[in-house]
This record gives sequence, structure tokens and C-alpha cells, in this order.
Amino acid sequence: MKFNKLMILGCALTMCMGLMGGCNAENKISSKEKVLVYGSGDYSSINPALYEHGEINSLIFTGLTSHDKDNNIVPSLAKSWDLEKGTNTYTFKLKDNVKWHDGKAFSAEDVKFTLETIMNPKNDSEIASNYEDIKEIEVQDKNTIKIRLKSPNVAMLDYLTIGILPKHLLEGKDIATDEFNQFPIGTGPFKMEAWDKGQSITLAKNKDFYDKEAEIDKIIFKIVEDTKARALQLKSGELDLAQVTPHDVEQFKNNKDFLVYDIKTSDYRGIMYNFNSPMFKNNKGLPNALSYAIDRKAILDSVVLGYGQIAYSPLQGGEYNSTNMEKFNYNPEKAKEMLENAGWKISTDGIYEKGGTKLSFTTNCSEGDQVRIDIANICSQQFKEIGVDMKVAVLPKIDWENQDAFLIGWGSPFDPDDHTYKVFGTDKGNNYNSYSNDKVDELLIKARETDVKDERLKYYKEFQMELSKDMPYTFITYMDALYVSNPKIKGVTKETILGHHGVGIFWNVTDWTLE
Repeated sequence: MKFNKLMILGCALTMCMGLMGGCNAENKISSKEKVLVYGSGDYSSINPALYEHGEINSLIFTGLTSHDKDNNIVPSLAKSWDLEKGTNTYTFKLKDNVKWHDGKAFSAEDVKFTLETIMNPKNDSEIASNYEDIKEIEVQDKNTIKIRLKSPNVAMLDYLTIGILPKHLLEGKDIATDEFNQFPIGTGPFKMEAWDKGQSITLAKNKDFYDKEAEIDKIIFKIVEDTKARALQLKSGELDLAQVTPHDVEQFKNNKDFLVYDIKTSDYRGIMYNFNSPMFKNNKGLPNALSYAIDRKAILDSVVLGYGQIAYSPLQGGEYNSTNMEKFNYNPEKAKEMLENAGWKISTDGIYEKGGTKLSFTTNCSEGDQVRIDIANICSQQFKEIGVDMKVAVLPKIDWENQDAFLIGWGSPFDPDDHTYKVFGTDKGNNYNSYSNDKVDELLIKARETDVKDERLKYYKEFQMELSKDMPYTFITYMDALYVSNPKIKGVTKETILGHHGVGIFWNVTDWTLE
């Protein structure tokens, strides 16, 4: 499934090269315009209904709901809603006179279309499991929509922050390959102006935005994949804002020409073991044993430079964390004992072996993310010390199904259902390693179906305890998001906890100014 998705993305990119209009238009910038240049990773397709990642989504699109400074749910396209608990039915009243970037009127039909697009299995949306409890969507009139669930889902209001798509542009189209994904039309505070492939994406403010019109005229997402290059371009003035690595941030501290933001996140790093790989498919207890072989404090100090915390759970960033779960504190002797109890024996070359198979595997990292590469290399050294051969490969593309392991990053500051159910639930959209545990599935379903906080706490603590018995990952470290900014940018909030990849810094972009 993941291989097919990569092929689709490649097709979409190929299509874009032939598009006229926005994709290759020149950036025309007046000297009077307030323009912010942001150092960004690359995009091949922009569509919030299909692909979760992307800082740019929140600028172009808006959802029925949104998050405030403290990540609480607040109205956005919906001005109000109520829940009829007996039938698990939400009724949303939508704001009047909202327009798409092309001037067409937004309506409840667009909401219905978007949710049904996500839920359609043909579209292979990686966030589909967030919406699987939706039973029926009923448009009552252009500004009223009912969403009926087959069972309670406390996280639904969080998931309705998803950017809504225009039905009039996408109905009847192949959502994955349509040219819309290279020149998207939304209802957000900024709209597409130009896309120079591999170079930049230019957004212009939406003067008809239904909320507050932005002060900044344009935001240019300049594609700078390499983190070292971002630091250099910040220093040269080519970038106004960018996320940098812990090692690169030091050069900007105590420099009046820059502001440094050290922002807490729910973003963790870990080794994701692929249970499609023969090594882990045939040795499911390996992740638990290997988790004792990693000195997380050494990685936190040497790679992350203290900008974060040691990781042991996917829920450490919020109130549902269980501090009583097994934390897999560094204990190489215990790791070796567990391996030997499972039948592994040290061979003459110092590497464990069982049944003629060496305890050897490869952990992949994506190009351009030096922090993950550094973490993986240290893990490789630490594994070697106990007799485990872990190689590190840096790849431009990841074949999720046909790999041994991956240096993963996940995390959500929102409802605890997010980045647990779809990541660890059997066959869910972000379960990239084919992890399956019936008890985990059961507990995650129970937790999403109750709005009694004490019960949810109980279920999530049990989930974490069960996870620690049957580890899908070796959790390593949580990462702070380190942003360096031109001091002329005002309005960035330091207190808001950010998500995966440090995404979320633009949550209040309409309040930003550029002096």
C-alpha cells in the first residue's frame, strides 16, 4: 500500500511539470509588500485529505474547527455545534459568506465531499482511520451539516480541524493525481500564487479571508532540505524563519540579529521495527530486548544537546502519560540476557546468531535529516557493543513495506487518540510497520469511545503498559522545535506545544507582523 502511494506521488509530481499557470510562474514581489521567506522541506503534493504532514496546509486550508494557543478546540468554518449523545450526532452551523480562493461560495456540501473523500478506501488516505466512526453525513442546508457516528469518538472535534476541499473543483476527479494538488484552492488566510518546483512555493494573503486578514502580504516557502544550508541562508538573510538542528542553533544564540525560539513539542524519535521483515516477523521479542541497549541520555546530550527529553512513551507530551510504565532504562546486560534467553548466541565475530541467522539488520533514514542520521549512527554503535549488527542507510525514498527498520518521528499535541490509534492500531493508515496487538487495539477503541476523563486515563495507561510488553519501537528522545527568526517578525508564540516535525508554528499567522 505504501509503495503504491509513493508511485502516486511520483505521478503527481510528473503531472505538475507540465502544468501551466501557477507551477512555474515568476514570483513578482513589490518593494512595498511585506514578504516572509520560510525555509521549508519540499512538497510533491498539497492535499490535507490525503497527506498528514505539511506546515503549508494550515495556511491554504481551514477546517470546521481549529486549535487555539493551548491546543484547545475553537470554531473556524463552523461557528457553533452541538452533540446529541443518544445518537452520537454532531450538528454544525457554518459561517456565512465564506469564499474559496477562486471566489466560489463555500457550503456544507464541501464538508460532506471532503469527509467522504477521506473515508473512500480507493483514495488510500493515511488519515482515514480518524474518521472510520462516521456513519452518515447529512447536509440539511448550505450552512448546516449533521455528522452521525456509529459509536462515540471523543477526538472527532480534533479531527474536524482537517482542511476542507472544494467539491466544485474535485468532484469526479482522481483525488491523488489531479492537478489541484499542485495548485490547491482553499479557504485559508493565504492562497497559492506560484510553485517553482524544487525551489519555492509562493503564497499571497487572502484578502477575503472570513476571519482576520493577515498583516503579511506574502509567505514564500523556500525549499531548503539540508539543515546546514538553512542555517547558512538564515545568516546570509536569504531566509527570515526556519527550523534548525540543535548543533546549528548555537551560532544564533546571543546574536542580536536573530531571535531563537526553543519550543516544546510532542515530537519523538525512535527506531521503528518492521514486522514484515523476516528478522522481526520471526523474532517479535527483539524490540523489547534491543530497547534496553540504547543509552538515551547519551543521545539526548550529544545529538539533541539537551533540547528535549528521554522518550519511553508516545504520550509523554500530555496528561495521559503513564509514568509507571516500563521506561527501558539503559541496561546492556539485561538486553544480552533477554537475547540469550530467546536463543541467541554470540558467534566468533562477536555478533549474536540463532539458527544460522546473524542478528543483523538495517535502519533507514531519510536524506536531509541529520539529527535522525546522527541518532541512528549512535544506536548502531551502542548495539554493536552488545553484539548486534545494525547498519544505517540514508535514502531519498523509503519503501515502507520492504525494510528492516526506520528512524521514525511521530507525535501529536492534541487528543491522545491522534498518533496512537492510527499509528499502533492494526492495519491503520500510519501503521507503517505492520504492528498488531489485539489488546492494544481493544484499549485504543475503548479510550476513544468514552468522554469520562477518569476512564480515558485508565485506558491510556493500560495501553502504555501493554505497549511496553510488546514494543513496536525503541523510543529514544523527544525533540524541542528550534526556530531561528529575523527579529522583525512579531507574533510567534513560544508557549504553544507543537506537533510532529515541529509543525504548528503558523497557527496564529494572521496575528504576525513584519516590521
